[in-house]
Amino acid sequence: MPYPSVAFIIVFAVLFYRAAELEDAPGGLWPVLSVAISLVTLFYLGWGWLFACLGQAALFLGIAGFRALRKP
Repeated sequence: MPYPSVAFIIVFAVLFYRAAELEDAPGGLWPVLSVAISLVTLFYLGWGWLFACLGQAALFLGIAGFRALRKP
């Protein structure tokens, strides 16, 4: 079992869960998206740590942009 990869996935899932709590957003959606991005980049595509981190950054920017456009 690739323990560093699992730790990476858990750390980012917790980070996105806490960010969702701070933003009063649904707490389950953001971590699920984070875990999905990590699983796809690390295990399915095998792209490695760099692309997993870039995927997490893209998720963060996507959420930020979406929330910036939706808030009045």
